[in-house]
Amino acid sequence: MNKISIIVPVYYSEDTLMLLYQDMKEKILDQLEDYEIVFVDDGSGDSSWSIMQQIRALDDHVVLVRLSRNFGEHAALLAGLSCCTGDCAVTKQADLQEDSELILRLYDSWKQGNKVVLAVREDRDDNRFYKWFANLYYIIVRKFIMSSMPEGGFDCYLLDRKAIDVLLLLDEKNSSLSLQVLWMGFQTDKVYFHRRAREAGQSRWTMSKKIKLIMDSMMSFSYFPIRFMTVLGGLVSLMAFVMGIYIVSSKLIVGEEVLGWTSLMAVLLFSTGLILLMLGVLGEYIWRALDAARNRPPFLIDTIQMPASEKHKEKNTGAEKS
Repeated sequence: MNKISIIVPVYYSEDTLMLLYQDMKEKILDQLEDYEIVFVDDGSGDSSWSIMQQIRALDDHVVLVRLSRNFGEHAALLAGLSCCTGDCAVTKQADLQEDSELILRLYDSWKQGNKVVLAVREDRDDNRFYKWFANLYYIIVRKFIMSSMPEGGFDCYLLDRKAIDVLLLLDEKNSSLSLQVLWMGFQTDKVYFHRRAREAGQSRWTMSKKIKLIMDSMMSFSYFPIRFMTVLGGLVSLMAFVMGIYIVSSKLIVGEEVLGWTSLMAVLLFSTGLILLMLGVLGEYIWRALDAARNRPPFLIDTIQMPASEKHKEKNTGAEKS
């Protein structure tokens, strides 16, 4: 009998958690051979944890994981994957924007032999700005980072147990979990769906988090920033060389004095700004290398609540069972 784990990262989701469970209960849970739902509280400051406990009281298949603080969705998903016991695991957002029946379609594809199944957004009901920003991100990813990224992108996916073990082995911080899934290269299938607009709750996916995702994706999977710095530095040096030849030629051949304090300052400020930009990019790489060298865990589990009939395997020092 195949068992599927449903991993749900939770961050300020008190308005949608019970609705999410009821939706899954009505549409899919009775159709699964065996399942567990792993809710991971990523340091929510609202009543999400108490609602998760209410859901656990309704269903013996529910596992609750509480992180010691907010580590981010990437870490919350890894925490859920480290605690799950299924033959495969599917990630599920708590915002009700993906139909729960999508899990059955992903599960059916896995049973056909695919080790990774991506839920690709065929269309989305977000406003124009969010659509434009999302499309821009995926264009950048396909062009400069990983050409295998689907055009619509994906947030949810199903992983075979072998793929789960590889992800946990990577143990990367300041990275993109979605790109790690693509990087593994296991046999992959795509399932397309329409992403609905958010009907309840407020999104915590801020602009600063989106910008950090772009930087993490670029610097974890591409040498483009370094190559760009090399090419740009070469072009500026070439321009300076050509300008030097022009100034010397104007003085020696034509006898013309080349004046222009304003243009000189413009070039100087431009060059200084370019140097500072390059130092900033190098600093981002150095900081990420330092953060990885510290070898701190990407998450810390404070509490695990699981069905009494199952023996859970602790993956983190200091994890508490109840």
